[in-house]
Amino acid sequence: MSIVFVPRKQRGKAKINQETIQRLLDENDQLVRCITEYMQKGRAVECVQYQQILHRNIVYLATIADASPDTTPPSSEVTATHTLHRLHLV
Repeated sequence: MSIVFVPRKQRGKAKINQETIQRLLDENDQLVRCITEYMQKGRAVECVQYQQILHRNIVYLATIADASPDTTPPSSEVTATHTLHRLHLV
């Protein structure tokens, strides 16, 4: 079961720190690998539960990111644009 799934009475009491975020990212990596493996074996039905957990984790991480103060340095926009140009995506 995903570490994000927390009973209602305990929600909002979890401490969000870098370790928790890293565990979620590691879990997401494993979920993607499982989903890929099942898809390659033609077992798409079994993927659904893993896709739901992955979706929940991604939404949770996005919520954390949205609630966090913007700590990105101003120059990162220039770097991102440069990278996109280098990859011919812009």
